[in-house]
Amino acid sequence: SIRRINRAAQVIFGFSEGNVVGRPLDMLLSSGTDRPLDFRRLLEAVRDEPQGYAEVLGRRHDGEVIPLEIFIVHIEVPPGGYVLTVRDITVRRQTEEAIRALAYYDALTALPNRLLFLDRLGHAIERARRQRQMLAVMLVDLDRFKLINDSLGLQLGDLVLKAVAERLVRTLRKSDTVARLGGDEFMVLLHGVNSAEAAARVAQKLLDCLKPSFTVNDHELSTGACVGIAMFPHDGTDPDTLIKNADTALSRAKEQGRNHYQFYTTDMNAAAFERLMLEGRLRKALSQQEFVIYYQPQVSLETGRVVAVEALLRWFHPDHGMVPPSEFIPLAEETGLIVPIGEWVLETACAQVKTWHEHGFGELRLAVNLSARQFQQRDLADRIATLTERLGFPPERLELELTESVVMRDAAESTRKLRDITALGVQLAVDDFGTGYSSLGYLRKFPIRSLKIDRSFVHDIGHDRTSAALAKAIVALGTSLQLKVVAEGVETREQLMLLRGFGCHEIQGFLFSRPLPAAELFALLREGRRLSLD
Repeated sequence: SIRRINRAAQVIFGFSEGNVVGRPLDMLLSSGTDRPLDFRRLLEAVRDEPQGYAEVLGRRHDGEVIPLEIFIVHIEVPPGGYVLTVRDITVRRQTEEAIRALAYYDALTALPNRLLFLDRLGHAIERARRQRQMLAVMLVDLDRFKLINDSLGLQLGDLVLKAVAERLVRTLRKSDTVARLGGDEFMVLLHGVNSAEAAARVAQKLLDCLKPSFTVNDHELSTGACVGIAMFPHDGTDPDTLIKNADTALSRAKEQGRNHYQFYTTDMNAAAFERLMLEGRLRKALSQQEFVIYYQPQVSLETGRVVAVEALLRWFHPDHGMVPPSEFIPLAEETGLIVPIGEWVLETACAQVKTWHEHGFGELRLAVNLSARQFQQRDLADRIATLTERLGFPPERLELELTESVVMRDAAESTRKLRDITALGVQLAVDDFGTGYSSLGYLRKFPIRSLKIDRSFVHDIGHDRTSAALAKAIVALGTSLQLKVVAEGVETREQLMLLRGFGCHEIQGFLFSRPLPAAELFALLREGRRLSLD
């Protein structure tokens, strides 16, 4: 407890002597949170210091937290105790912060300067190297800024630079760094960039954010920009090399005129451009009715009859023909376009199969793939209920296929959603089974009705014992859990007979039929084609 406090200490803490004598010293110290600092911990921290010195936070009577310098001297003679010499170092800390700001931050924009940018870039490179990630360094140079300075003066030019800095910061994530190198040049550091296309999208966003004019002192001023991009580790593995190569890329961008970006590596320019063009076309494809659904039959291995069809999305571009799903589905997932596209697929396929029900094929099931983005929608079950009710589609004839990785991403939330969906009567299937978690636990926990053996196992079962054993084990597992097992990618009679011998319930693949347009699939149903099981 405090025995005495002199006048100077009373001024520092804002307490009178009568307020503190007899009370614990902890009341005058702070841990930086709402809790006081334990004096015993302070003593342990300075025990090995010859001068008994520490810098801590103090708490004033009004609650203000202030930085303190404390010297502690142990009194050996009775009654013992400690003498603390306390100094308020608020001004010193403010001075240190001001010096640090001058050293590491741009005085005009308050952005990091080149020195701090290099420090952050060095740390980011080490982290990216450990985690085997990419990162991007961008050099941003303003267009026509010299004209603004020369015609309207440096003061107005400075206001434009501050406005540019604010727009750049607002456009990027908090985890990214924007720095001013001087003049009209800015530098950007992007962490965790997973592709050149992702960096290109950010570069385009930066260019777009600078296109609208700036209103400065009643002047409407326009300035575009060019961006040079260097990627770690492709274009350099140290700060100096990455910045040098971003500068080279910037020079190429300027050669193309205003509002362009360029990568240092030429093939990245081509890949990123093609990817962005594909994204632009993909955004228009739905409204321009370029998507079409093909249907691939699923056949019972008990009767040889078609019992279900899987809806498969196809994109026919007017200039480029059919775009492979492997090219546009991942892009749709990445951009979020998969949500409206997926909703269109579900509605269109349900409407189509409903017409087949009305033509005498009322037992036909419809299988539709559900993307990760769609599954993340909190009102997914409500959307499905609204759709099936509006179309008059029987929910028990709808089967939604999800991959293991999707349902395992958040097991608790997935359980809730899956139960809400199955409460409608909709059935659930695990697609590509055997390539993800394959946990008995989730099969027991989730309301799954079907397993689909991944085509990679089916392809090799005729000549690879391991694939055959895995396929057989999946069938046995599904059967023991009273789940229907469907094999994908069946192309040969040998695969068919092996799967039938394993006890597989249904197959789909080119052996019976490739995916077909709706009219051809309807013709196949009407002719009553069956799979020969002899």
